Amino acid sequence: MTQDRPVDADAAADGTAGAVLPAPRTPSPREAPALNWGVMAPGGIAAHFTETLQKHTGQQVVAVGSRDAGRARAFADRFGIATAHGRYADLVENDEVDIVYVASPHSAHFEHAMQAIEAGRHVLVEKAFTRNAREAEQLIDAARERGVFLMEAMWTRFLPHIDVVRQVLGSGLLGEVHTVTADHGQQMDPDPAHRLFAPELAGGALLDLGVYPVSFASMVLGPFASVTAVGTKTFTGVDGQASIVVTTGSGAHGVLNTTLFARTPTSASISGSRARLEIDGPFYGAARIRLIGRDNELLDTFVPPRRDGGMSYQAAEAARCIGAGRLESDLMPLAETLDIMRVLDGVRRDLEVTFPGE
Repeated sequence: MTQDRPVDADAAADGTAGAVLPAPRTPSPREAPALNWGVMAPGGIAAHFTETLQKHTGQQVVAVGSRDAGRARAFADRFGIATAHGRYADLVENDEVDIVYVASPHSAHFEHAMQAIEAGRHVLVEKAFTRNAREAEQLIDAARERGVFLMEAMWTRFLPHIDVVRQVLGSGLLGEVHTVTADHGQQMDPDPAHRLFAPELAGGALLDLGVYPVSFASMVLGPFASVTAVGTKTFTGVDGQASIVVTTGSGAHGVLNTTLFARTPTSASISGSRARLEIDGPFYGAARIRLIGRDNELLDTFVPPRRDGGMSYQAAEAARCIGAGRLESDLMPLAETLDIMRVLDGVRRDLEVTFPGE
């Protein structure tokens, strides 16, 4: 709701007087065409995804696959899924499956997504998309050659509050954007068995948490002209913390941080010559947005409609694209996913972090 206040002459001159944040244009996830989904790798994120689809969409999860048949059956029983496969090959060859959701660790994204693509299935791959840009490029080429839909499951991109951000950027309300900030830090107990500390699983803060601020800055700023990073490794040799500065050809900066060592505000901001947007933490979820004027006055606030079911929006986007015969999403284009993977590769080079098998 817009705040009541006297009209400021400077605000009137810069076009922010009476500024109101737009309503999101995001369709309801329930309105998307229904697809039959197969879930690959029934871990925690797969459970959250499946529960969200069942509660908030018309999508159907018809099969689950695991290397462990007992694990697949337990997951299927938990969610009322008809078919449990003890081999990933059986999942992707199941003709009842329209699209495969790849929820395995980062180290296996390439292998599992490629299996699904080669079987002619559409694919939604958890972020980070792959371990590195080389793998990402091969997946994209394979999907285009096979004629199947492929998308990175960067669920933030599809949320209503992010559509508000896109509209504000498109309107020019902020003026020329100069600075973007974003962080994502979670305090993780140092456990060599945990996937985030395991080099063989492509662990570390960057691919799991840091991809959020990097992707956000990419969406706001467009392609980066330069990327510089400093960081600290964990006791297992993966990245534990990274601070990243990106620039664009126009001179805008992104100041981004990720860490496994402390819980951070997980907030974001976009500062322009006329106004700025502040996005509460976690900015990557259903977050409140404030529009702030040049004199630090609150101009307007957007409160998202709900704070659960966020993963339903990415599934709905995939379903809409596939229903329309499209092979990728304009909201998370494959070219941008590849650019983001190249950025993450560069950050890891700066931090001197490599994964086994690279």
